Amino acid sequence: MVNNVTTRRRFIQAGGGVVAASLAATASSAATLAQARGGTRAMGQPLPEGVKLPSTPPRRKRPDSVGFAIVGLGGYALNQMMPRFDQAERAHIAAIVSGNPDKLRRVGDAYGVPEDARYSYDAFARIASDDRIDAVYIVLPTGLHAEWAIRAFAAGKHVLCEKPMALSSADCERMIAASRRADRKLMLAYRSHFEPYNLEAMTLMEQKAVGAIRLVRSEQSYRMGPTSPSENWRANRMLAGGGPLEDYGIYGLQSALYLTGEMPESVSATTFRPTGDPRFSEIFAHVASQLRFPSGAVAQLVTSYDSAGTNFAHVRGTDGALIMDPATSYSGQKMRLEARNAREFAPGDPSVQFARQLDHFTNAVRDGEAIRTSGEMGLRDLRLIEAIYAAAETGRTVNLAPDGRMRR
Repeated sequence: MVNNVTTRRRFIQAGGGVVAASLAATASSAATLAQARGGTRAMGQPLPEGVKLPSTPPRRKRPDSVGFAIVGLGGYALNQMMPRFDQAERAHIAAIVSGNPDKLRRVGDAYGVPEDARYSYDAFARIASDDRIDAVYIVLPTGLHAEWAIRAFAAGKHVLCEKPMALSSADCERMIAASRRADRKLMLAYRSHFEPYNLEAMTLMEQKAVGAIRLVRSEQSYRMGPTSPSENWRANRMLAGGGPLEDYGIYGLQSALYLTGEMPESVSATTFRPTGDPRFSEIFAHVASQLRFPSGAVAQLVTSYDSAGTNFAHVRGTDGALIMDPATSYSGQKMRLEARNAREFAPGDPSVQFARQLDHFTNAVRDGEAIRTSGEMGLRDLRLIEAIYAAAETGRTVNLAPDGRMRR
């Protein structure tokens, strides 16, 4: 997801050891196998290094503020999302969930969370009777998303879930069904949909600023440091799926869709895994894919855990080009238009994406606002990811239905 592979959470494999599934299989089959074996479970880890907790509790919010239980106190939650709650209009941290008592104490004290709102994973079901909690924000490794989202819905809470939605389209469908049964909201934390540069890019493409789109090129890569599946959840197949595509490359997949405004009709792909490298004993090092759209536009997407860091999106059309570099970072975005009206853009502060994401979700909870990054969007993306892996496995072009399903 970010250039620091140890952020968000660091989890270890539990129960039955690592399953030696074929790396040619799709991420969905890995998820199914994990569930069949009892799979993985959330385990509390120490407070990540370098985390700066607030010196004073966040400000009080308006009476209709939505109270969140944060599930998973890893680097991404502590360094990025939790500090942004203070910038949101009506979202506040009402509870925290972790398997590490010391971390619960330190984080709870820093954020002013009452002691009786600090839950262990084993006690999670008790949130059903905690009226201070309106919603659950799931910031766990991907392989745990479905389980904890469904448990949150069973407790009667709304769910904001980190991306990707799950490791299989089947799990996405289970999450959507649980949301509907509970009559509670489900939103994916696709932050770029709330970031000024990407929003401006969407508008420019709708206005045909580069003419008819012919090519989208996107790459999200960095070099993962020495690690292994037992040390880093991103290298663990049952927690991370195939690897960089689900984690970092999903930004490129997303941008190809929202910049073209189309769904692909076919996909071809390749994967690579070096031999003898413990980082990639279970996951791929690189995934490259090509999407073809009904308009004739093509998207070339690359993502890697083993190449020099980059994060860009280029759109080339009949009348010019849009260059975003970096494209989907936490901050520092740059964007320029190379066309008849060539210019650079500075549409706003990229860091507002986090608070705006929270505000959008709370507006959906309190006011019934339609969710921009819905569970259905997450399901769509998992279907496309499955198609990419299927194309790479078979070496053939896979044809797609408009909803992202593979055509038989």
